[in-house]
Amino acid sequence: MWYLYGFVLLAGVANAVQAGQNGALSKGLDESLTAGLVVVAGTATCILVVGLLSGKLAWPTAAQAVAMPWWAWLGGILGGGIILAQFLVARKIGAAPFLGLLVTAGVVTSILLDNFGWVGFERHPASLWRILGGCLMVVGVALVAFF
Repeated sequence: MWYLYGFVLLAGVANAVQAGQNGALSKGLDESLTAGLVVVAGTATCILVVGLLSGKLAWPTAAQAVAMPWWAWLGGILGGGIILAQFLVARKIGAAPFLGLLVTAGVVTSILLDNFGWVGFERHPASLWRILGGCLMVVGVALVAFF
């Protein structure tokens, strides 16, 4: 189970590096939205290859599609918003403030999602320690962004 934490740590590193890569791609092309399509094509290709190699790729059945909550289908739109933020914001404010804000907003939002059991998460109450951790992240990102 611990290997999963390592995978997430690598994804965090990739998230920081990807912001710079996407910013350079966006700057080097005439239109930043074209860069977005290149990134999405790369993402789709990666998932397709891993899915085919692992045998874990299948279209949903009609019953699965109908049973799915409407909001579950919108994750790609949110992913597109993250990519657009990388194109438009990351290189202007810097890697550390960008990723700090991105991660901190994610953690604070996650505390709320866990506390109320929203969007499919099991309930995990927002304890004093979780709230304090979120507040410390906000302070930490402010230090990174302003100094």
